[in-house]
Amino acid sequence: MAAHTFIAISELHPNFSHPKVAGIVIGKSDVKSFPDRKNIGVDRFTFSFTVKDSPDFFINVTAWGNDGYINLLSGSFSVGDCVVIENPLVATKDPEKGERFCPTTPSHYRLLVTEAHSQVYLCADIDTMDRLLPLIHLPVKDSRDFYSLGDIVANGQKLDGTVINVLAAVKSIGEPKQFTTSDRRKGQRLEVKLFDDSVSSLPLVCWDREAIQLVQTLIPKETVLFIADVKISFDSFRNSMAATVNSKTIITVNPDTREASLLFSYAKEASESGALDQDEKPEDVTVDSITDVYTVTQLKEKAQENPEAFFGITYSFISKLDLDSSVSKVIRTRCTRCKDQAFSASTGFDLLVDFTDHTGTVHGCALRSPMAEQALGCTTNEFTMLTDDQRTAMKWKFLLERCKIYVKILPSTKMRTGIRGVILACTRADPGEVKQHMSALLQRL
Repeated sequence: MAAHTFIAISELHPNFSHPKVAGIVIGKSDVKSFPDRKNIGVDRFTFSFTVKDSPDFFINVTAWGNDGYINLLSGSFSVGDCVVIENPLVATKDPEKGERFCPTTPSHYRLLVTEAHSQVYLCADIDTMDRLLPLIHLPVKDSRDFYSLGDIVANGQKLDGTVINVLAAVKSIGEPKQFTTSDRRKGQRLEVKLFDDSVSSLPLVCWDREAIQLVQTLIPKETVLFIADVKISFDSFRNSMAATVNSKTIITVNPDTREASLLFSYAKEASESGALDQDEKPEDVTVDSITDVYTVTQLKEKAQENPEAFFGITYSFISKLDLDSSVSKVIRTRCTRCKDQAFSASTGFDLLVDFTDHTGTVHGCALRSPMAEQALGCTTNEFTMLTDDQRTAMKWKFLLERCKIYVKILPSTKMRTGIRGVILACTRADPGEVKQHMSALLQRL
């Protein structure tokens, strides 16, 4: 089958006779049924999908027919497959009817498929597939036209009910939950947690089986999504903003864009460091109540013996503290919850710190605001005003001094050391105090 036998989506017109279109499926709806007005007691079945054949052109296709035909056709291909559509009806779009519930396309037309007149099947032509497959990674909207999760959190309820584009990485994928409605219809729901370099978690809710099947194939912490026309709403139950996939949404997996590449690099770095696994809940103990002293080796041994989080003090040197990195790697914007249930963005330190004593090193501990402000002795605003030399000098104040570090330790299979930590407080250690505790530790060995 030669590629030149296909008609480009950009050239389609209702006057064409027996058109044949090849495209990659970039979106697909669930099968739905409606009572047939002409045949009382009989249901008509339908589903829609969206195909793309060039970087700038894609079109919606709607199939109609009986139960058997529509369910068989729907099950014969998925998002990401290359299909051939033979002899569809090329119809002018009607914005007042079905187009309200389909993705927005640049074409003036839509394609209608019926069992009697049309055929849809998987493309088998290698050259055509090679041309189409890269298109799955091109967003259907301008790659720069998106909200970050920080933008969503900062705008809060101003965005309630709006439809926007979002660029985010996948943090985790929940289990699908089945339910039955009051009119005995079965449904399902799946929640994906998204993150980016400004917000650590924001839910994306999927209700359609097709959307659920798509996201279940994704790899958490290694996948970036460009989500076009996703609905944003305020979830009063959880007191947070949430995104919901709807019938107009197109999800582009691992987009081939500069913005997505930068986010992918951040996601990989955050995943490897263990920062994504940090407990986001407030600490449940006060620093004053932490009294147990450990060497680094003892922290690691206790983490291996005990799967639960624990707290301790270590007298160690800060061996890595990248205060002289770019400001974006030192200070980040995260979401905070206000008492009036509105959301706002909060800027604070977000550092990964290594600490070392004579027994070893703990890598990638989180040091965040407000603990970081107390440890560093400056606010984020003051920090941004420092020169590069002043930031380097601040770093070396810690790197040359033994510190008294209050830390929360959590076992982690993802970290090379087997543990990850959250620094709750960090001050320069009193030499007499260090000598006293180190002597006590040596006596216990």
